[in-house]
Amino acid sequence: MLARREHSARELAGKLEARGYAANEVAETLAALAAKSLLSDERFCETYVHHRIAKGYGPLRIRHELAQRGVDAQLIEQGLEQADVDWRQHLAAVRAGKFGSRMPAGFPEQARQGRFLQQRGFSTEDIRRLFRNRE
Repeated sequence: MLARREHSARELAGKLEARGYAANEVAETLAALAAKSLLSDERFCETYVHHRIAKGYGPLRIRHELAQRGVDAQLIEQGLEQADVDWRQHLAAVRAGKFGSRMPAGFPEQARQGRFLQQRGFSTEDIRRLFRNRE
C-alpha cells in the first residue's frame, strides 16, 4: 500500500484491519515501518498539503481532511506553515481559475462564487476581503 502513495499511520491501520489483520499485528507492523522510516505522518502531511494546494484547496479544508486521516493537529499546523503559501493570493488564483479574471457584477454571482470558495476550504473573511478589494 505504501508503494502507491504515502499514508498516515491511522489510515494504514484502518486499511490493514479492514483486510482482517489483528490489531496487535497491525500495531507491530506500523511500528516496524516507522522504525525503518517507511511510514511517517510528517512526510504524509507534507505531501498531502502540497498535493491539495496544487488542486486548488484552501487551508480549512486541508486541515479538516488531515484531521480525518488521523494526523496530529500540531503536525497539520506545521505542514501548513511549511507550505509557505500566501493563502489570499491562492484564493484569488483559484477564483480566477474557475470564474475568470472578471470579478462578479452582482450579489447573486458573488454569493455563488463565495459558496464555491468556501467548499474549497477558504475562510469567509478572506472571501469577503477578496470581493471587497476588487470591487
